[in-house]
Amino acid sequence: MSTREAVIRTILKGATPEERAKAAEQVCLTIDRSSLTDAGRQAAEEILPILANDACDLVRRALSMTLKASPVVPRYIAIKLAKDVESVCLPILSESPVFTEEDLIEIARVGGASRQVVIAKRRRVSFELADAIIENGVERAIEAVCANDNAEISEPSLRRVVERFSRSEPVLSAIAYRKSLPLSVTEKLVKLVSDSVLDHLVSHHEIPPDIAVAIAVGAYERATIDLVDQAGLTGDPGRFVSHLNRHERLTASLLLRSLANGHITFLEHGLAELAKAPHRRARLMVHDAGPLGLKAIYERAGLPARLYPAFRAGVDAWKSLEAEGGFMDRSRLQALMLERFLSSDAVEFNVLQDDLAYLLERLDLRPDTPAELVAKPLPAA
Repeated sequence: MSTREAVIRTILKGATPEERAKAAEQVCLTIDRSSLTDAGRQAAEEILPILANDACDLVRRALSMTLKASPVVPRYIAIKLAKDVESVCLPILSESPVFTEEDLIEIARVGGASRQVVIAKRRRVSFELADAIIENGVERAIEAVCANDNAEISEPSLRRVVERFSRSEPVLSAIAYRKSLPLSVTEKLVKLVSDSVLDHLVSHHEIPPDIAVAIAVGAYERATIDLVDQAGLTGDPGRFVSHLNRHERLTASLLLRSLANGHITFLEHGLAELAKAPHRRARLMVHDAGPLGLKAIYERAGLPARLYPAFRAGVDAWKSLEAEGGFMDRSRLQALMLERFLSSDAVEFNVLQDDLAYLLERLDLRPDTPAELVAKPLPAA
């Protein structure tokens, strides 16, 4: 008797469920390794229906677990397992590629909470499937799909979830921690989430300018937004600086702090706004290779003359990093900008104490900050 025949015999006549489950696992591994060859397909057609109809949950679970990510499972077998008890259905539902979009939508619609949750966590969830979960799912399933950054969720659907679960901290937090959010959704969340979630929201997602300013001046009285971070996150810096200027928040201090954190685009738009010049012209002047372009746009913007050396040092630090080239993420860029900016004599002798303390604190929060910069003394008041 061949090994394969012996295994099949054990599956059919094994004395205990444990023996049959172990044999089922062995044969499923063999089938999976055969991929979609004729031999593998024939084995699947012969053996998988036997396993799927075994009276013991343990055997059916062995099938579901071993072949949960395999393409060799016939679709009708996968659907049969998806209707089984939870210990059997959840593994195959979590990963199996043989389900159609329509299959998953139907299961999410009528399959119950546990099935909804595991489908919501799949590696890819389409707009249509996400909508089905949002429309029919229990709260746990909706929290799961919102927490899944591989789930495609439309802006109207996200707004609907926020409105429906406006009192659910788990659901609102799941949305707030998504990698990207539409402005309209962020705006709704700001007024609903806890302080800790709000801190994450305003430091990782763009906030509409009017709300950013309202939080910054204490209108919500729950958290203090860092406008420096918002300066770098905004997708429309021109609109953002115009709003700040109307509310008298576009100050030399804010521009300097933003520059020191590497937000050069925000500086360009800020100078353009204050100087009443087109952004394109302001950008050319900021990046002028000679000494006069930046000075001219700076003076036209009406900023304090004593701070110009610090702005010059900041732009020079940016240019030196740009000249070095190479890929650099936002965190590393900010760390290097702060280090080079704060190492300049022009900064030490021209920056206000509050601004210098702020920048040193930002640098101190980074684990790779050189000790000599953290310990750098503040100038006398």
